[in-house]
Amino acid sequence: MGWSEKFEGLASLPKDIRDELESRSQVMDVPEGTTVFAPGMHADNLLLLLSGTVRVQQVSESGREIVLYRVEAGESCVMTTACLIAHEDYAAEGITETACRAVAIPRKVFDDLAAKSDAFRQFVFSSYARRITDLFGVIEALAFQRVDIRLAQRLLKLAGEADTLETTHQKLATELGTAREVVSRQLREFQRRGWIEQNRGSVTLLDRGALEALSEE
Repeated sequence: MGWSEKFEGLASLPKDIRDELESRSQVMDVPEGTTVFAPGMHADNLLLLLSGTVRVQQVSESGREIVLYRVEAGESCVMTTACLIAHEDYAAEGITETACRAVAIPRKVFDDLAAKSDAFRQFVFSSYARRITDLFGVIEALAFQRVDIRLAQRLLKLAGEADTLETTHQKLATELGTAREVVSRQLREFQRRGWIEQNRGSVTLLDRGALEALSEE
């Protein structure tokens, strides 16, 4: 089974198109903590993730960071797609949060297949549309949602099935696009209520029910 079958939309490509895509692309392993792209860099490849996680974030002129989205296994990077379509440089940075295995589809291959394959174009634009919807959610949350609600949501998401997540106040501030002092104050309030316990470099969720109730307001 080729790597293309791991991506919804590519598995249904005609065999000749799928074979061309796989033969002209490169599978690569990327260590944790690698900057995959950064502002001002050219987009030379469409990146598809086979395993691992890439965090895409933006840094303002004042130095404040915000996480825009994460690329997970089986997904493509909308920032890269946008840059390839518009022939523009990156305006954000992508950093591997784990060791990753990815497929790099060169720009020439991307352009050739987009020109001649309806199915490939559908894959590209469907992936793009889904991620744009996610980004609108980020914008809406930043503009209209209370910080305590967003913090509860992010704690639950980052923790997953675990009770403890390794993080810092600054990292959580970056996740939410706010100041570290704001996050610290809200975490102290959560701890006062008995919802969490803070330790150096970690947060333990003590009352998931309370956090989930707040996250749904």
